[in-house]
Amino acid sequence: MDQDKMHLVNKLFNSETIRTIWNKEQEKYFISIVDLVGLLSESKNKHAYWRKLKQRLKEEGNETMTICHALKLKAQDGKYRMTDVVDIKGKFRIIESVPSKNAEVKLQVMQ
Repeated sequence: MDQDKMHLVNKLFNSETIRTIWNKEQEKYFISIVDLVGLLSESKNKHAYWRKLKQRLKEEGNETMTICHALKLKAQDGKYRMTDVVDIKGKFRIIESVPSKNAEVKLQVMQ
């Protein structure tokens, strides 16, 4: 995907930022998995939580990992860094993978 053809969009949800990117060619939004997992797990270290969950999913042979892509998203320091992302369909698979009592409620709000 050509980064020049995407637009960075920040969406706020319960004072958490979920970074998304719109791809004009594919007409799809891509969502930062780290931000999504951080929101669902309410973990203090969302990056570490995603690394561990990603490792566990790979070890289990979970097909969820096949839908992940890496795109450059703007980080808190203003620099663009490679970040794991999924499209809207993939968002639901990630949400199902995160053990969280709040996931169902947050899933309904995000739809």
